Amino acid sequence: MAAATYESVLKDLKAKQYQPIYFLHGKESYFIDGLTKYIENKVLSEAEKSFNFTVLYGRDVDHMAVIDTARRYPMMAERQVVILKEAQDMRDIAKLEKYVENPTPTTLLLICFKHKKLDTRTKFGKLINKKAVVFESKKLYDNQIPDWINGQLKKKKFQIAPNASQLMAEYLGTDLSKISNELEKMTINLPEGSTISMEHIQKNIGISKDYNVFELQSALGGRDLVKANRIINYFVANPKENPLPKITGALYNFFSKVFVLNSLSSASESDQIKGLGLRSAWFLKDYKRAAKNYNRSRSENVIHLLREYDLKSKGVDRDSTPEGELLRELIYKILH
Repeated sequence: MAAATYESVLKDLKAKQYQPIYFLHGKESYFIDGLTKYIENKVLSEAEKSFNFTVLYGRDVDHMAVIDTARRYPMMAERQVVILKEAQDMRDIAKLEKYVENPTPTTLLLICFKHKKLDTRTKFGKLINKKAVVFESKKLYDNQIPDWINGQLKKKKFQIAPNASQLMAEYLGTDLSKISNELEKMTINLPEGSTISMEHIQKNIGISKDYNVFELQSALGGRDLVKANRIINYFVANPKENPLPKITGALYNFFSKVFVLNSLSSASESDQIKGLGLRSAWFLKDYKRAAKNYNRSRSENVIHLLREYDLKSKGVDRDSTPEGELLRELIYKILH
């Protein structure tokens, strides 16, 4: 079968177009959990679940236990649902090939192989690709997170300001489950159709609209020493919320784009947006301003500094200097 997408699998499930075997694998748990939850709650009625719903765990069962369960016939229902969770911990999972070759048509077998990708070059992997609905759940890249946030809010009939979605992405990283939970908390008390602003994020998620990495990037890009030092003082006073590795990682992404933009100075705006992996011209203006203050050579030096201090924050070539002082040193060197 052709590789499926999250949307295509969900669409077929909602249309009750069920297949005998679903194999979900990959490093992003969020999408696997979403499909699993739908199958758990929607395929069978509560009455049908009593005799026709089974959850197994890979670390607790062998292939024969899974096959024996999947071979059973449903009672007072069209089908039974068998979910194999933590399949990545099952030692003899490849021996399920006997069942995969000839699955029971009245069983929906869902195999959840999380946190890693199945090697599809193996005999079992090739067989799964041929016989099952296979969905690989991939981690999103950093620059894909703001669009994902926009999409999730659109489904809930909300909008979000561009700088607000960027701030959330910078602050929360790529953990989709964490982002989804924060969006749920933020929208639960807002009227439908609202636009999420920086103020909403500050109030509901605890991200300061004035003292965050996004604002630090802006201050450094514009060489605003007063604003940068004010933000750094806040970060040093709140180290748990603003650890140095998180700051160096965000600044590395920012200055890497500034470096690239210096190489695209003669390109069209659309090519610059594409080259930097940005979503719109709205975000380009900050990078253009920074590129005026940090030419190719200077932005390259900043990138080297960020690598150096990222390693120091993790204990490499570091003396007893507190993390807060390392941060002050780093920002001073970037600005001077």
